[in-house]
Amino acid sequence: MIPQDTIVALATPSGAGAIAVIRLSGKEAISIAAEVFQSVSGKDISKQRTHTIHLGHIVSEGKIYDQVLLSIFKGPNSYTGEHVVEISCHGSTFIQQQIIQLLLRKGAKMAQAGEFTLRAFLNGKLDLSQAEAVADLIASDNEASHQIAMQQMRGGFSNEIAKLREELLNFASLIELELDFAEEDVEFADRSAFHELLNRIEFVLKRLIDSFAVGNVIKNGIPVAIVGEPNVGKSTLLNALLNEERAIVSDIAGTTRDTIEDELVINGIGFRFIDTAGIRETKDVVESIGIQKTFEKMEQAQVVLFLVDSSQFTADSIENLKIEIEKVKNKYPTKAIVAIINKVDLLSEEDVKSIQEQLSTFDVQLSTIFISAKQKIGIDELKNTLLSFVNTGALRNNETIVTNTRHYDSLLKALEEIQKVKWGLESHLSSDLIAIDIRSALHFFGEITGEVTNDELLGNIFANFCIGK
Repeated sequence: MIPQDTIVALATPSGAGAIAVIRLSGKEAISIAAEVFQSVSGKDISKQRTHTIHLGHIVSEGKIYDQVLLSIFKGPNSYTGEHVVEISCHGSTFIQQQIIQLLLRKGAKMAQAGEFTLRAFLNGKLDLSQAEAVADLIASDNEASHQIAMQQMRGGFSNEIAKLREELLNFASLIELELDFAEEDVEFADRSAFHELLNRIEFVLKRLIDSFAVGNVIKNGIPVAIVGEPNVGKSTLLNALLNEERAIVSDIAGTTRDTIEDELVINGIGFRFIDTAGIRETKDVVESIGIQKTFEKMEQAQVVLFLVDSSQFTADSIENLKIEIEKVKNKYPTKAIVAIINKVDLLSEEDVKSIQEQLSTFDVQLSTIFISAKQKIGIDELKNTLLSFVNTGALRNNETIVTNTRHYDSLLKALEEIQKVKWGLESHLSSDLIAIDIRSALHFFGEITGEVTNDELLGNIFANFCIGK
């Protein structure tokens, strides 16, 4: 049921600023605003056209609160589909609260988290996946995540799902019709065309499901663990990547006792770099805890940078590096591993060739980069290598990428049901059994776009929004 209350909230971030925007939405939004707004031209704003802006003052009982700009958006041609008024006032927190409290006294109610977007969904202005993309757009902090959120908010993902659902629904109707004429043994649905549709749906679902691996890391940032023995330059490398003194650097082994994390955007892709404690045998209790965390971060990372000090490149260090890399690769075959040889500025060409030959004897495939973290040599090559691990081809081709865990789960379930339908069709099962699996597939498609929903689901989704949206 669509709420009838008129709601109000601050639409801009809380705190002082140059301006603040207070948003009203609901049947009484314009009439409530008219009670407290006096136009400098003497206009009655309740009689003004939609999508107009008016200069005036917020006034109550002879008291002037502020000079403001008031914008009018009449439903259904507004964000929420209801009457919407936005008051742009000066950004003093005192002024903001005074105006909001005044509007509450006039009959408005305080908006809940995400309630404006919830009303947009309930009024058919957005489907559920588009509404969720609004939150992703607000949270986007790099070009790639922004591009994905914009694509989904425009309906790229939901349009693709809706089209497949509509085609499946048409066949479902014919299958259901067959059930009404079961005694006459007739087929209204062309089985070969239906099988072709199921193959196409299966292909699209698998592509969308596979895209989640890329979409999830783009949305949340790609975790990169910097590991190695103590005092090989891990913290120096982190500082060089971030171009600031983020981590403490010293000649004392074991300086880094805990993990240090920071983010860097490279060509629009977010990376979360994790500087870890040096891996070695130690009796220091605190350092041991840090080393344990190093292994935990290696497990969580998508890319592992094994850093080696070339000046300490001995037979033992090569063997240790080989053992650690093989451990990680055997346990996590899909994890990207890069061997970083530090202090290349101290090496001759012969030294570089010798190290490359020794690394080529490793049983696992890995990239090798020679750098000088202190002199910032090879840092750009490292960044390019990191970018190569991200499949951004889909972004360049404007393909749909799934970033939402809820969508991913529904896609998996829909695929499972489609494969059941396909198997039933190939096994010549009766129409009533095939119809059951089709209904289940349609249900999971509908969950994505919001055609199938419930109050609990909506509550969970919109509770994560900021209040003014």
